Amino acid sequence: MMKEYRHQKILVPVDGSKMTHHLMERAIEIAKQNDAQLDILNVIQIDQLTDGFASAMEIDDDGTYQMVKTIEERLDDLQKMAEKAGVANVHIHMRFGNPKEVIAREFPHDHRTDLTIIGATGLSRVASFFVGSTTAYVVRYSPCDVMVIH
Repeated sequence: MMKEYRHQKILVPVDGSKMTHHLMERAIEIAKQNDAQLDILNVIQIDQLTDGFASAMEIDDDGTYQMVKTIEERLDDLQKMAEKAGVANVHIHMRFGNPKEVIAREFPHDHRTDLTIIGATGLSRVASFFVGSTTAYVVRYSPCDVMVIH
């Protein structure tokens, strides 16, 4: 007889792509079924803020502030969406860094995530044939279960 396993801490990384709404719907459904905490994460790459050559001192400008503010507003909207749908424990997070490392290793380690629900593809400029490169990395290196949503 198999023991029923319930995930307690679910991570859903979002990037604002077309996949975000569908991904959130699935994550909300699974969080409710498991009565789990839902962590909504956006990772900002430094090269999104610069042309790749600027130093950390050069990225503190109004454009960066506005981008971060916009992301915070979108994360707030996603949190409200989850709460309105009945998820009792929802947290939003924004991190700076390499999305692959943050999603696959750092965040799950820091927050004891036991399930990551990730989209098959995201905002990358060059789409992979089947699965985005960040998703493939997360599937391979994450210490927790990973569910890929198409």
